Amino acid sequence: MVLTQAIGGAGARSRALQCAFRLRAAPAAGSGGKKKGRGGPSAPTGPTVPMEQRVNVVLGANIFKEGSDPPIHADSEYPDWLWTLDKPLPPLSDLKRRDFKSLKLQELKRLVKLDNRQRIKDSNALKKKK
Repeated sequence: MVLTQAIGGAGARSRALQCAFRLRAAPAAGSGGKKKGRGGPSAPTGPTVPMEQRVNVVLGANIFKEGSDPPIHADSEYPDWLWTLDKPLPPLSDLKRRDFKSLKLQELKRLVKLDNRQRIKDSNALKKKK
């Protein structure tokens, strides 16, 4: 605070902070101003994993202190529903267009959920306008 009053004028606080930062960041006497190990960008160092292990194991999936990462199996060994997870679910407009009797239970639940969400948004928008 005393430093900002001494400088005075517009932007005094930011100039004072810049001065304080420069004083703190100044190199120690006799160090020559260079910091060791600051060449250029370098690749991160760490343990390298052999290519065989990268192809056969799910790296990083082991959450326990002991044990190993799980192996990768053939696609046929995984359940069928796993391959549908990346497909997008139908939006509300598509669900409303379809016949209710033809919807599966999961799609019907999604329709009710999305319809309730839309009604709440519409209600909030009406309340906001008043």
